Amino acid sequence: MTREDIIRPENLVYGKPQLMNDVSMHYCPGCSHGVVHKLVAEIIAEMGMEEKTIGICPVGCAVFAYRYIDIDWQEAAHGRAPAVATACKRLWDDRLVFTYQGDGDLACIGTCETIHTLNRGEKITIIFINNAIYGMTGGQMAPTTLMGMKTSTCPYGREPQLHGYPLNITDIAASLEGTAFVSRQSVHTTSAIRKAKQAIRHAFENSMNGIGSNLVEIVSTCSSGWKTSPVKANEWMEEHMFEHYKIGDLKDTVHP
Repeated sequence: MTREDIIRPENLVYGKPQLMNDVSMHYCPGCSHGVVHKLVAEIIAEMGMEEKTIGICPVGCAVFAYRYIDIDWQEAAHGRAPAVATACKRLWDDRLVFTYQGDGDLACIGTCETIHTLNRGEKITIIFINNAIYGMTGGQMAPTTLMGMKTSTCPYGREPQLHGYPLNITDIAASLEGTAFVSRQSVHTTSAIRKAKQAIRHAFENSMNGIGSNLVEIVSTCSSGWKTSPVKANEWMEEHMFEHYKIGDLKDTVHP
């Protein structure tokens, strides 16, 4: 028996989607970004939009998304992705246009662009990765950091008198007249990944059908910023994050 006879064939169940470039990811172990990247790539391919999709990435851990998903990408200044996406969609109405943003980018420096873009009902999708911390730049407190949660800029925990309260941007988005679909999901289990994929697919379909603006938040972990293991980070997220950022669809005008 030769060596070739005993080599098992590749398990294609875990193969990369066609749109994923064959490069190693830079994300930390346990990071949610890689899972969401794969879902986005799968959905674009399933919709047959490989040649007609434009992704917008600003600053943060996901700034190098263009390295991983083989579509047209446009980089934006910090927080300005919704404004750039608005221009792209208005110029190329037949394109699937989405932004991919973290909580520091979307809910802090980009709050204005986020709120006004959603309120105008721009026909785009915003994918919002919320790990309640600035992951790339050193683990600082973000607008979404929970009460009592420790970061490099609030080492004793977030206090309302000093730092204010966590900003629940997705709940705000659901109250805006311009939004068609607003959902909050996670990717920490197989079941959660399936639901997240359904939500992103629904948002993309709304965008292509010209039905309002769409926001999908992914409640995520940051084991490096949280100073814990990937397993412990998931446990902490389930115990603390889900209490404040409740999972589920917040608004759906197509399937109320």
